[in-house]
Amino acid sequence: EVKLKPFIQRADGSAKGDWDVGITLDAIEYAALADVIVLVSGDGDFDLLAKKIREVHGKRVEVYGVPKLTANSLIQAASQFIPIEGDLLLG
Repeated sequence: EVKLKPFIQRADGSAKGDWDVGITLDAIEYAALADVIVLVSGDGDFDLLAKKIREVHGKRVEVYGVPKLTANSLIQAASQFIPIEGDLLLG
């Protein structure tokens, strides 16, 4: 399911459009139904989410991320870290 969120236009002309809260809410909701939650992110803010899903829901959390751009705390919180490199790269 593709979800879109409008960008927030800042006064300086820049825009912001993160979806961290939406991703977190969806992951918590799906954790009750799924065997595995897959996060494709390197954002260390998701380490708390990964820990919560593993500890409270007892589910596997697989994290796909670019190794040099993925927070170590997220890698450690995951059940498994899958590096995005080689065959997983588009191009």
